[in-house]
Amino acid sequence: MKRIGKQTLEFSTPPKIESHGAIGGKKEAEGPLSADFDQTFQDTSLQTESWEKAEAQLQKEAVALALAKAGVKPQEVDFIFAGDLLNQCISSTFGLLDYNIPFLGQYGACSTMAQTLLMASVLVDCGAANRAAAVTSSHFCSAERQFRTPLEYGAQRTPTAQWTATAAGCALVGQRGAVEVRRGLAGKIVDLGVKDPANMGAAMAPAAADSIFQFLQDTGTKPEDYDCIYTGDLGQVGTDLLYRTLQENSLDISSRHQDCGLLLFDREKQDVHAGGSGCGCSASVLCGHILNRMEAGGLKNILFCATGALMSPTSSQQGESIPGVCHILQLKRGA
Repeated sequence: MKRIGKQTLEFSTPPKIESHGAIGGKKEAEGPLSADFDQTFQDTSLQTESWEKAEAQLQKEAVALALAKAGVKPQEVDFIFAGDLLNQCISSTFGLLDYNIPFLGQYGACSTMAQTLLMASVLVDCGAANRAAAVTSSHFCSAERQFRTPLEYGAQRTPTAQWTATAAGCALVGQRGAVEVRRGLAGKIVDLGVKDPANMGAAMAPAAADSIFQFLQDTGTKPEDYDCIYTGDLGQVGTDLLYRTLQENSLDISSRHQDCGLLLFDREKQDVHAGGSGCGCSASVLCGHILNRMEAGGLKNILFCATGALMSPTSSQQGESIPGVCHILQLKRGA
């Protein structure tokens, strides 16, 4: 691989998406992308004893689906990159324990799907791995308990709040498949002082603008060169801010842009306020809706720009702001 511009990597032998699996919960199954999920659960506890165990099960199921669709056994996967929103990434640790695959835990908040996919692609491209898996998850109930208030409190949600997806996605990266990972950008931490944990879109939009602008500069491309530019989970508030920020740099992506947080749910029919969010939001939309469309030929060249709010309960309680980050993958359907 080689670096182009300031932050972008271009893969010399583009890794390929061998297979992918998308798992969703009850609310996701009721949304507009229900047909793109490989599996959904009506019981959001997944018959486990806690929300955290339920989220771990989401990851386990997503990996199982990706492996089965590729006809690959766990011992044929050289590395697995995984992360989630919970402290010490316990959903990944306990969910993937039984696979016995070399594990590298990742934390990029809601940008984790792009981060894991970027790392898996780097290892496959450089020859350190023949095959690597990228997986992440989130669960509405476990996230509310950790970052805001447990559901039992019955707290009222503000209009800027987003609904954390109960979902997971897994992409298996290797040397065969219709969709190639052509380029990747690791984003910078951007912090404009937003402190409201119920307004993730505002916290993440500056990082999304920074990474998208830099990627286009590095590659010498423009928005019209891509079928679609997908952001992770900015929701409506963050999407509006993204457009305004980029327009200050004379860049308009509105005709090519879609946000996974606005695709996953129907804001008019489902009570999600500003849209969807969480690691599992962009992960499940990528590993279901987006990759399904690319393999069918409906999309040929896209940017996947997953966004993350790098906060913790401790930092929020101490009055710190919420930094954001955005990582980008260029995915292209092979000839």
